[in-house]
Amino acid sequence: MADQPNARRNVAVLTAAQALGGASPPIVMSLGGLVGQDLAPDPAWVTFPVSLFGLGLAIGTLPAAFVMRRWGRRNGYVFGALIGIIGGLIAAFGIFSRSFEIFCAGTFAAGFYSSYVQSYRFAAADAAEGAWKAKAISWVMVGGLAGAVVGPQLVIWTRDALGGAPYAGSFLSQALLPVIAIPILLMLRAPRADTGGDSESGGRSLLQILLMPRYMLAVATGVVSYGVMAFVMTAAPVAMVNNGHSVDDAALGIQWHLLAMFAPSFFTGRLMARFGKERVTAIGLILLAASGVVALGGLELSNFWFSLALLGIGWNFSFIGATAMVTDCHSPAERAKAQGANDFMVFGTTALVSFLAGSILHSSGWAAINWLIFPVIVAGLVPLLLRQAGSANAKE
Repeated sequence: MADQPNARRNVAVLTAAQALGGASPPIVMSLGGLVGQDLAPDPAWVTFPVSLFGLGLAIGTLPAAFVMRRWGRRNGYVFGALIGIIGGLIAAFGIFSRSFEIFCAGTFAAGFYSSYVQSYRFAAADAAEGAWKAKAISWVMVGGLAGAVVGPQLVIWTRDALGGAPYAGSFLSQALLPVIAIPILLMLRAPRADTGGDSESGGRSLLQILLMPRYMLAVATGVVSYGVMAFVMTAAPVAMVNNGHSVDDAALGIQWHLLAMFAPSFFTGRLMARFGKERVTAIGLILLAASGVVALGGLELSNFWFSLALLGIGWNFSFIGATAMVTDCHSPAERAKAQGANDFMVFGTTALVSFLAGSILHSSGWAAINWLIFPVIVAGLVPLLLRQAGSANAKE
């Protein structure tokens, strides 16, 4: 039986760590494209630093899963925080030296750090069981609320802190966040993943897990929800500035988006317990589509901010739902491989679409970004609804 007091303690630790780790991506996402506009050799490459952040996150998921399986979650998370410190320092140095390549290397390293942060939600579920598992995931995501405030505010407070190097101060502050997180992470008491091997522990191979329809539906839903969100959010700050809004307006827009991403986490777990994971996930995908409708309604600041808020709420419902669906598809022995493969596919897609966002924004504009999300959402929503209908029929 799960150690519920220990699970609750770990949720508190991971929520605090999520607040700090979750403040790092907003800095890259708010400023990566703007720094790219200043340093990139070609306008089509302006969002490449954000894309490399997503690529680092994707590539980092499998090594992170290996590190945590071999040395435990706590040691792995501390190691990831050290990477985060290095990433912020490299990005700041890239701005100081006016090197697009060095700056990109810094955002890539920051993505590696985030590959560890993203697994906090799974760590929360390790010692939980039953309905508490979904609630544990949801509560850790609440930590992102603080990150949603801290990250954009650090952009506003520090972007001009160092004369002659705009935005360098923000990336130095990004390096400070994991420094603060390390003593918090050292308080984690997470169970070590099973290491006995698949045959000894009864775990299936990764191929067997990938051939499981329920698992692949959960992964596909996570890919759609995170991919659509990243595709739109990557382009949004550059689109806002290009349409006459200020850098502070863009940072605040990302802040409202991030608040909307994490605020529903207070009750998302309860909604899933009451209405089911698939239904809540489907509602999230519909809200993602609604964000595109609002964005296509105009170029006023209110359109940008409201669409980004809907984008955040839709992501919360759909991504937390998909995460909870993944945890239902594997045993403890299969945890590392199933979760690592899920995150690799989700964040690999995110890296790809964030690069495409810059190119499409430059060539076709903000409206094209939002029109493109509809067929992707439909492709994710239809199989989810079919499964839900099938489950309902089976119960009758």
